[in-house]
Amino acid sequence: MLVPLLASLESWLFEPPDSLVGKPLWLLLRLLRYPYALVRDWLRGDLTLRAMSLVYTTLLSIVPLIALSFSVLKGLDYHHEFEPMLFSVLEPIGEKGAELTAQIMQFVDNVRGEVLGSIGLIVLIYTVYSMIQKVEESFNFVWRVEQPRSIGRRFSEYLSVLVVGPALMVASLGLLATIDTSFGGTALSKYQAVDMLLRLLRRLGPYVMVTAVFTFMYAFVPNTKVQLRAAAIGGIAAGVAWAACGAIFTSFVAGSSTRTLIYAGFAIVILALFWVYISWQVLLLGAQLAFYIQNPQYLRPGRGEIQLNASLRERTALSIVYLIVHDYCTNRDRWSTNSLAEHLGLPAAAIGGILTALERKNLLLLAEDETWVPARDPEAISLLDVYEAVRKADVGPRLGRIRDIAPAVDAARRAELALHESLKGRSIKDLIQNKQSEPQQVASNR
Repeated sequence: MLVPLLASLESWLFEPPDSLVGKPLWLLLRLLRYPYALVRDWLRGDLTLRAMSLVYTTLLSIVPLIALSFSVLKGLDYHHEFEPMLFSVLEPIGEKGAELTAQIMQFVDNVRGEVLGSIGLIVLIYTVYSMIQKVEESFNFVWRVEQPRSIGRRFSEYLSVLVVGPALMVASLGLLATIDTSFGGTALSKYQAVDMLLRLLRRLGPYVMVTAVFTFMYAFVPNTKVQLRAAAIGGIAAGVAWAACGAIFTSFVAGSSTRTLIYAGFAIVILALFWVYISWQVLLLGAQLAFYIQNPQYLRPGRGEIQLNASLRERTALSIVYLIVHDYCTNRDRWSTNSLAEHLGLPAAAIGGILTALERKNLLLLAEDETWVPARDPEAISLLDVYEAVRKADVGPRLGRIRDIAPAVDAARRAELALHESLKGRSIKDLIQNKQSEPQQVASNR
């Protein structure tokens, strides 16, 4: 009963009658596709499992992460503002939030270099590195990115975020807090409208900061190019959802005095785990929304596996080799797996197997900067080599010898001979030389 109902709902959302095109109901249906896709993906459980994994990683890494951030802020004399910011994140837990904040800060104060020693410090940094890496893997999963950052890029970019990020957040909150005490703020607060605006800014400050952090994560963490518009929409939606969930969770905690008595000292741990789990769920759903905003063509299939038929695999393989060889020969920016997927309008997972097949046949080579280059001279890359690479690639477990049916085998051989005759002696270099107008078209589409 449920499956036919969902099928009818999906058909109504993605295949509305032609009579509705351009009307307000048609626009409403287009907007409803996004919450439908998010709920469908959430019910499938992939994002839930990722959130659970991140909760476990957070438990191991929260103190080292705060300790590193605290050390940076202490050097800039901003460490006094860190505790209120941490409390604003844990505030939905209720009075237990203040207790947990104090305990975390006590742990952080105990993390000192002379106490840890060199081995302990290395373990601490590795724990933080592992957490950020796990977050990147989850965001790459949402964005269908098959190719993660290299180790060098991870180290440099993660380190810059750990050093600059906390300082910028605390400085922004500190600047907002000093508006009231400044001369201009004191003078303007005499006006009722300005005073109300200042109060609203103070109250919304932490939520605005959370929204800004979400937006930054959506734009920076995935190893692909994310449009600022998509990241901003996802960040705003996730920030609003996080604030709403915080209000609901606060009311739940306030009315759970009986359960608190039952769990006694474990209550603070259980509440903290539950709230961290909710926060990661909101963060991943916001990332999923940002992905759909930038790639609306995935709204209907969602995370369903997209398989290319044989004809499309061959066309895609030729297109990939053509783009890589063309831009390599004309000294343009080289193609990565993600940029190829974005340009062709296909998920990275769908072209990953094709790139692997081309690499195994020594037609393409993955460079150290994670871009693809020709593995041999373009004149030596024949069109038949490209066809053979994807047509005879292993797509699953190998089978034993199958029984041949003579008439069918003969027809297949005739078709293959015709293909060989039509492409005999032609290479990728011939395609590039025969179409001089393609460079402008390729450059404009990237």
